[in-house]
Amino acid sequence: MATIVDCPTCGKKVEWSEENRFRPFCSERCKQIDLGAWAEEKYAIPAVTPPQEADDDDIPSR
Repeated sequence: MATIVDCPTCGKKVEWSEENRFRPFCSERCKQIDLGAWAEEKYAIPAVTPPQEADDDDIPSR
């Protein structure tokens, strides 16, 4: 039984198989649209800023 997924760009049902060379997309067009969105920075992976480490100057002297 083949796995069916939604095309990330247009939502069309697509069979996830080796025969579909554009998977998970339904077509070259949808694949290029998604690539263009990444290139234009429309997608972003949220970053977590680590807390700043204390410098020696920030530590009170005793």
